[in-house]
Amino acid sequence: MALTSWKAFNFIDVSPVKIPDESSALLGSDLSSLCTGSANLFLGTIDGFVHIVTQGFRVARSFKAHDTGSITHMKQIDGTSLLVTVSEDLSNEPVLKVWALNAENKGGGPQCLSTVSVQNARRQFPISAFAVVDDLSQVAVGFANGSVTIIRGDLIHDRGARQRIVFESEEPITGLETQEGSVTVLYISTTSRILTLVISGRGQGQPARVLDDTGCALGCMTPDQETGDILIAREDAVYTYGPRGRGPSYAFESPKTSIRSFRDYVALVCPPKAGSGRRESLRKYGVNPGDEVFGTTTFTLLDTDLKFIAHSEALVAPMKHIFIEWGDLFLLTTEGKIFRYREKSLQQRLEILYERNLYILAINLAQKIGIDPLQQNAIYRKYGDFLYQRGDYDTAMQQYLRAIDNTEPSQVIRKYLDTQRIHNLIEYLEELHDHGRATVDHTTLLLNCYAKLKDTSKLDSFIQAPGELKFDLETAIAMCRQGGYFEQAAYLATKHGENDMVVDILVEDSKKYAEAVEYIWRLEPEAAYYNLMKYARVLLAHCPERTTELFKAYYTGQYRPHTDVELPSESQAQPTSTMQSLASLLPLRYMTGGGGAEAEAPAPKDATAEENHEDVPLEYEVPKPRTAFSAFVDHSQEFISFLETLVQQPDLKREAKIDLFTTLFEMYLDAAKGKKDATEKQEWENKAKKLIEGKDIPISTSNVLLLSDLSNFREGSTLVREQEGLRLDIFRSFTSAKDTQGAIQALRRYGPDEPQLYVDALTYFASSPQILEEAGDELDVVLRRIDQDGLLSPLQVIQALSNNAVVTMGRVKKYLSENIDRERKEINTNRRLIASYKSETATKKEELDNLANQPIVFQSRRCQSCGGTLDLPTVHFLCRHSFHERCLNHVDDDAQCPVCAPTNSTLRAIRQRQVDSADQHDLFKAELSRSRDRFGVII
Repeated sequence: MALTSWKAFNFIDVSPVKIPDESSALLGSDLSSLCTGSANLFLGTIDGFVHIVTQGFRVARSFKAHDTGSITHMKQIDGTSLLVTVSEDLSNEPVLKVWALNAENKGGGPQCLSTVSVQNARRQFPISAFAVVDDLSQVAVGFANGSVTIIRGDLIHDRGARQRIVFESEEPITGLETQEGSVTVLYISTTSRILTLVISGRGQGQPARVLDDTGCALGCMTPDQETGDILIAREDAVYTYGPRGRGPSYAFESPKTSIRSFRDYVALVCPPKAGSGRRESLRKYGVNPGDEVFGTTTFTLLDTDLKFIAHSEALVAPMKHIFIEWGDLFLLTTEGKIFRYREKSLQQRLEILYERNLYILAINLAQKIGIDPLQQNAIYRKYGDFLYQRGDYDTAMQQYLRAIDNTEPSQVIRKYLDTQRIHNLIEYLEELHDHGRATVDHTTLLLNCYAKLKDTSKLDSFIQAPGELKFDLETAIAMCRQGGYFEQAAYLATKHGENDMVVDILVEDSKKYAEAVEYIWRLEPEAAYYNLMKYARVLLAHCPERTTELFKAYYTGQYRPHTDVELPSESQAQPTSTMQSLASLLPLRYMTGGGGAEAEAPAPKDATAEENHEDVPLEYEVPKPRTAFSAFVDHSQEFISFLETLVQQPDLKREAKIDLFTTLFEMYLDAAKGKKDATEKQEWENKAKKLIEGKDIPISTSNVLLLSDLSNFREGSTLVREQEGLRLDIFRSFTSAKDTQGAIQALRRYGPDEPQLYVDALTYFASSPQILEEAGDELDVVLRRIDQDGLLSPLQVIQALSNNAVVTMGRVKKYLSENIDRERKEINTNRRLIASYKSETATKKEELDNLANQPIVFQSRRCQSCGGTLDLPTVHFLCRHSFHERCLNHVDDDAQCPVCAPTNSTLRAIRQRQVDSADQHDLFKAELSRSRDRFGVII
């Protein structure tokens, strides 16, 4: 058997038990037996008395159990009020009694339920072992002469008991233990053998079966409370036995006189062994032989699963009894002293292991106990930090991966970014995505790592992973596009029904304009309209005919999604790649928002069915025609074709009809003006004239007049020249006639809707002294309105009035003084702000200087977090706030005061915004162009 190296720790707290005077006498030489159960301690004495002791080690009850002999064995049936006692007097047979502690006899003591004289072939041999099954249906008694007697019967109701000697041997019986289940097995140990005997169930009556030809000493056999197996202590090791034979063994060389199972530990009492071999053995198991006093006994607690010593000490006085109750282990010495052995908390045990860098043992201990996975992850994280500091980055990453569920990802990512361990970083980021904990930033970083390594296969594997999406789709697509992986970006967008993104990629990245048009034609109406309008100008520039056809179909209400796409013609063919003809290969379900694991080519369809499908009316809201006008800028021929198709549609709304005819009229005139050939020009003018002929002309008179005048189209100028709603023309008609009062009335009526009238009125009022006199106070009204609406700056007003000498400075003194006063107030306000900022800056600089050069005295008496009185360890911050170290989440070089942290974060954000805005020149120019006061723009 190979010896195992045992590490030694101090996992057990030992404390002496203060025993009341009334109980201390019972623990002396008169004590003959001891047992526990039902939260009590039972003491048997040589004079036949039983004393029941409570958790405070006070005697709660005493009674005379046997008239003759001493009580050598007791057993309390846990969870009941039953107590079994055995009294021995070598001159007579041993007497077994069963007591009901909850019932009283006439004398006031507990009621004796039954009494049995235990038979033995030879009376002069004492009882050496004793075992009781839980239901008291059987009691096993072992004798020093090697025989075992089984007492069967109803001992509780005293309905008779049968006895039988079931085993005999030449060696003394050293231990008896029962194991209950479908069958009840009695384990028998002698000085030379370990045997099992079925005493109940299948196999009862068969001879005892030998498990091992090596026995054990008295007191060296005990049940394992966790597994139900039997533990045997021998000088070389601790052995386990089950019904089928010997199990695992744990090498621990030392003489042993007692063994007990306590929680996860095996408690051993080891007497001293003479010679240097004993010292070497102690040193091997972590016990300092210098601490051993000659002739003393060692008490040791072993964790046999994890192979370490939880506690070891040299006993000053010999051990008399070991008992377990109230969750602790107790050791009673021959001097009558009791010591309590209590396991330290898990955190204390882990801290001991951390100090010795035994993280693997800490992990095994946590797993054995079965603590919360989050707590286990904390150990993995600590282990990972330890390995990282040692430079073992690969193994450290494995620990970080195990602790990924409750570890802040940025802590790990920052470490591996600093060390440029990109492969480890990829592994961690992939695991984050598998656990659903990845953010947009994590996806961005992972894709950047793939791009940096140019690992297209891993990128494809990542984005084509089956199952639910494990990353932010938009971020992944954006990063693929940014890195030039257009095929992967298109795949992702198509797979997840992001049709808008597919069009973006085809147009902006792949430059496949013909395929983009065909792809749009396969979308549902709403999606098709959005993408068509978004890229209308680009598509018209590269695919004018097909794009115009799409506009016509959509705006006439005849749009139907195509299921068979027309491939781009040779004239429209563009450079292709593995993503060529994407629009013609994608299944329809992907473009209608559906998604699947893989894209499959559409199955062939019957031509007749296809035609019927496209003839089915598709209802959608047809947009107003004017929404398409801006798309045809610089594409006049296509625009005219589009307009001519729309004006032929029946049931046009009046508004749409006006827009269409007016725009088409303008386009005809524009086309005519651009023709140098007289015949061609006349053709276009005839088309324009045809539009405005008739009584119900949908084009307004003003538009006809304006467009005709701009294009020198004489036929259009012959139409009615007056039209209601020409407000500027009305006002100018009054000014042309020098009708000042009429102009004032028109200004009051139309001015709120036409602000330009106030500017025109200012010029008119200042045109002559007579008009100015007729206007009177109306000039002040005009100036006030110009100032309020910001129509002109003060300088522009002065320039407009200075064109002649009609308006004097005194006339506009009030206007100018108000503007000057307002500017002065703004200047004074700015000066006060500057002074306050300077003062505050000086104060802050002085405070910073004091913090850097002057000593700081902390006089806080209470913790700012819990309000309790400060005690060590204490953390002081330079903001003069103090805390208990335990009140802070963590304390390191970057720790911040929890009270001041929100304010500091706000200030940092403001400062960062100022720094970021320093390069925003476009934003500054835009604000400047929109501002009334270009010297007061603040971004």
